[in-house]
Amino acid sequence: MTDHDWDSVIESASARQAYNVCRAAIALSASRTKVRSCSSPRRAGCIGNIGQANYAAAKMGIAGLSRIIAMEGAQKNVRSNVIAPFAWTRMIATIPVKDEASAKRVERMKNMMRADQVAQLAVALASSPATKEVSGQIFAAPRQRDFPDVAATADPRDRQGRGWSPETIAEHAMPALKPSFFDLGATTSVFGWDPI
Repeated sequence: MTDHDWDSVIESASARQAYNVCRAAIALSASRTKVRSCSSPRRAGCIGNIGQANYAAAKMGIAGLSRIIAMEGAQKNVRSNVIAPFAWTRMIATIPVKDEASAKRVERMKNMMRADQVAQLAVALASSPATKEVSGQIFAAPRQRDFPDVAATADPRDRQGRGWSPETIAEHAMPALKPSFFDLGATTSVFGWDPI
């Protein structure tokens, strides 16, 4: 990878855009407006793909930005979460298909991993009163398979291929996931021992 390839993706892979939007949103909190921020670092940042070191680094930078906004904004009515979606996009369509197994996987992705499914979680986090205290979390795209432990608590109608709605995410998924949420403490709340 060249320096130019690294720099161009770091600058353009939404890190700058996330910063600009978050900065404007935080300015609103000074007027006591409740602000909810939801960034999208992609699963490529969390897990990665070969040949995408620059993209993964940019996307995980967004996750770090969101976490700090959540920590600093906790007392100022600012909430910030990230969604790490995995949906069919034009960028994924550029990944070379090298064999029949890859071709089948790509076809499944086109049909089962739609952007409209990701939008349901974004709407729930941005608008539902039931999610007003959710902050500092990283969520996968909301398909039934992404919330396996939660599916049993949801209305059975929502498991018949329709997927999650903002309402069922807020009413069923968030309460079920709450015990596994990270708190908003700083490093010492996670690593409570003295340095070696």
